Amino acid sequence: MLSIPASRSNAYTGSPLDRAAEKRDDADWIAAALHDPETLYAPVWRSRSLMRGVEAGTPEAVLLTGAAAERVRMAGGPWAFLGLWEGRSVFAVDCSDADDPLPLLPPDRGAFTDLRQVAGLLPAGEASVLAHARGLMHWRTKHRYCGICGAACEPRSAGHVMVCTGCKGQHFPRTDPAVIMLVVRGDKCLLAHSQRFPNTTMYSTLAGFVEPGESLEEAVRREVKEEAGIDVGTVRYHSSQPWPFPSSIMLGFHAEGLSEEITIQVEELRDAKWFSKEDCRNHRALGFGLPRADSIARRLIEDWLAQG
Repeated sequence: MLSIPASRSNAYTGSPLDRAAEKRDDADWIAAALHDPETLYAPVWRSRSLMRGVEAGTPEAVLLTGAAAERVRMAGGPWAFLGLWEGRSVFAVDCSDADDPLPLLPPDRGAFTDLRQVAGLLPAGEASVLAHARGLMHWRTKHRYCGICGAACEPRSAGHVMVCTGCKGQHFPRTDPAVIMLVVRGDKCLLAHSQRFPNTTMYSTLAGFVEPGESLEEAVRREVKEEAGIDVGTVRYHSSQPWPFPSSIMLGFHAEGLSEEITIQVEELRDAKWFSKEDCRNHRALGFGLPRADSIARRLIEDWLAQG
């Protein structure tokens, strides 16, 4: 099985930020950055990001400064230091407690939008920063209490550590590794229609979370066998993609199919089929869809198609 290289970067990668982790525990530096009128804030409201130009099809991230940022901060939600962008500090701030966040903002500052709807249209750096803010704020809002003893937690390290006020346990941002793979046999690839998308015609790659004590290659083989009954041989890494929806990183592979007969796991899949390259190139005419343009699943398919 030939190795198929990644043709370009995946959505949500290519961050312009210097994460400047050494600054997180410098309380004086963080305090000064929070009061600097040039500091940028990426607000998050109920997992949505602030953007303008969405309806026109030219979305751009809206980062707040000065008085506008202060009003959002005063909403009292979690915040965290993301890093430095061309020398300017960048923070994420969550304003989900507000039933309507727009009154917190000056007029014409855009609206809060699901990042997944527009990520393919955003400049790569902006998509990465918004994804970073979304993922970190999700963790902060979901980890207010200790998973060990149940006591309340307090933020430390500029929002990157939660420390239990009871047992003093430390909790760090969670990222769940998931493998995603295009299985190829001869001149065909395996795509499936998931139970999670019953109202679409989309056929996509198989994917699943890595289990404890399992290598990535073992996870690929297990998931494909469980979901489609196909044996997998060679597994080759393609690329990775942050996927903060809510807290995963997708690890992409091309995998060699050793068997052909499909037996689907009905709890996970509605259907699975082998598709030729011609089928994939003409998917609309054949009545099925491919994964969204910002997904690594689509990239795995496109790079396989590009091999001829």
